[in-house]
Amino acid sequence: MKYQETYEHSINDPQDFWAKAAAEIDWQRPWDKVLDDSKAPFYQWFSGGELNTCYNSLDRHVNNGRAEQTALIYDSPVTSSKQTFSFPELRDQVAILAGALSNMGVSKGDRLLIYMPMIPESVMPMLACARIEAMHSVVFGGFAADQLAERIDDAKPKVILSASSGIEVNKVILYKPLLDSGIKKSTYTQST
Repeated sequence: MKYQETYEHSINDPQDFWAKAAAEIDWQRPWDKVLDDSKAPFYQWFSGGELNTCYNSLDRHVNNGRAEQTALIYDSPVTSSKQTFSFPELRDQVAILAGALSNMGVSKGDRLLIYMPMIPESVMPMLACARIEAMHSVVFGGFAADQLAERIDDAKPKVILSASSGIEVNKVILYKPLLDSGIKKSTYTQST
């Protein structure tokens, strides 16, 4: 299909357009209805359908012949370091972390808070949460303790994943003291 045809299809028959697009990914359970408009203006796309974002991001690519292709490229101008992960490498790291989280009692619907620098290891917990159907909230690494406490109180996480430190331009930010202080200031962690 050419661009103009694709565009017109999306405008003239959005349900068919999106049904065809959605058929290109793997569903654990197919949808009952492409667009449920029964509670307009609160629309729901693909109602009744279930999929796993992590599976669609990693496993399906490994299973469909892209195992040797690069899934993630990390290129840091701050540390002048580069790192790549193939689909199976990233899938395996994510699966290990998902297993560790499950062993800690994290399960479907639980919330995690991710307080890490912008490194490849910050992507892995996001995908691990999707794999085990937990939710995550990302907090910018280096946030001060007061702002971190607010986010802890808001997310009410079962687990907080963090790095000990991060590098910003020309200085090292120690996350652990900020995290410890944020946890102490949080009313949520004081009540659990």
